[in-house]
Amino acid sequence: MAAESENILRIHWDEFTFGLIAFLIILGIVAKMWPKMSQALDERANQIEGGIERARKAEAEAEEIRQQYREKLEEAHRQYSQELEKAKEQRAAIIAEAREEAQVEARRIVEAAHAQIEADRQHALHQLRSEIGTLSSDLASRIVGETLSDSAAQSRVIDRFLTELEQSEGVQSQAEVR
Repeated sequence: MAAESENILRIHWDEFTFGLIAFLIILGIVAKMWPKMSQALDERANQIEGGIERARKAEAEAEEIRQQYREKLEEAHRQYSQELEKAKEQRAAIIAEAREEAQVEARRIVEAAHAQIEADRQHALHQLRSEIGTLSSDLASRIVGETLSDSAAQSRVIDRFLTELEQSEGVQSQAEVR
């Protein structure tokens, strides 16, 4: 009972002294470490805040880059449309120019063909005149009974005969037209 009779509120000075010394040592260590711990905590808070701020800046920059990309893409689409329209216009111009050149070439070929036909006709007419002249001269000499040896007289007779022949053909063609 002696232990029970002891007052529990009584201070044990040896335990109190030991506890007080331990508390002061711990308090001294904490007080000495406090600026370093406070600085480390501040640095860590700054790093976290800086990281958040850098993330916000990076996000804003990414959004700005995305917007620039969209604008460049839209500009590229506009330029593509313009170039396509220019190409269509150039194609139409080239086609029109090619058609015009083809028509000019066709006209030139037709005119050359007409000229060649006319030249061939004139040549054939000249050959025909000379043959008709020779034949008519032979015929006239047989009918008249004398030869036309004079070339000037022969030419006159041939020319008169051909003129009369052309006139009779002209009268016939006019009659056929009516």
